[in-house]
Amino acid sequence: MHGLPLGMLCKRLAQRCESPAKTFSYRTVTRALPENARRLRRCIDEIDADYVHLVGHSLGGVLALQMLNVFPTDRVGRIVCLGSPLVDSSAARRLSRWRLGRKIVGRTLRDGVLEQPLISVDGDREIGVIAGSVGLGLGAIVGKLESPHDGVVSVRETQLPGITEHLVLPVNHIGLIFSGKVADQAAHFLRFGAFGF
Repeated sequence: MHGLPLGMLCKRLAQRCESPAKTFSYRTVTRALPENARRLRRCIDEIDADYVHLVGHSLGGVLALQMLNVFPTDRVGRIVCLGSPLVDSSAARRLSRWRLGRKIVGRTLRDGVLEQPLISVDGDREIGVIAGSVGLGLGAIVGKLESPHDGVVSVRETQLPGITEHLVLPVNHIGLIFSGKVADQAAHFLRFGAFGF
């Protein structure tokens, strides 16, 4: 999701972290993972700071971690993934069975989750994951999702070996962007490397 909702989350995080924040937009349907990863790395390189923390919603979290696999950099600090299908996406797999579904899934999701999924992270970088447990969303329409889920991504699909912390909050997939509690927890992780239970 791009535009106003992410801009609102970006503003909340900037206020809570007392630090500037910036959004990164990318094309998930028409661009392959390596191209989006290259663009993200270029965006990071253009930021005038010693290090950059990343927050990614859904596929954005996958892109952040996959980018580090392809273009490693010490300039990336902490990472928070919000409802990111880090190890699989049963909803995307079901959609991919149909031609129209494959177009909806797009190239980046296909590359970064279905064909070349993350297996683990090395644990050297602090990575926090927030998953939702309110099962309202379009993914549930495609087929039954493993419970608990946020309506698009199951909690299990967000659990990548090697992450620093994992937190489940009572929100749906889109709610991860709008929730003040999610923003509070994400900001706490960015500042301290841990969620503020």
